[in-house]
Amino acid sequence: MLKIIMILGLIIMNWAMMIPSAQAEFCRQINGHRVCIVKIKRSAKNYWEYRAAVKIDQETRPIEIYDCRQRHRITQEGNIIPFKSDGVGKLICRVLNR
Repeated sequence: MLKIIMILGLIIMNWAMMIPSAQAEFCRQINGHRVCIVKIKRSAKNYWEYRAAVKIDQETRPIEIYDCRQRHRITQEGNIIPFKSDGVGKLICRVLNR
């Protein structure tokens, strides 16, 4: 009986690993646009920085660095863009710094 339980347990564990995990996007309405955080990772070295891919009205931006201390984002080209008053950067910093 113990062998059957162990075999069933292994089968269930293997089956569970084959199912892709669901990744829920965090979405909000900002100034009439649907803004979703698709992927986000906090910097281990600089806890106030996030690397995030954001989707605005179904258009996904590449991963950018959001600096919550300096209140700007850095594009992949190295351009520094200040946060807008009600923009994505403020959403990321406000929601994730709780």
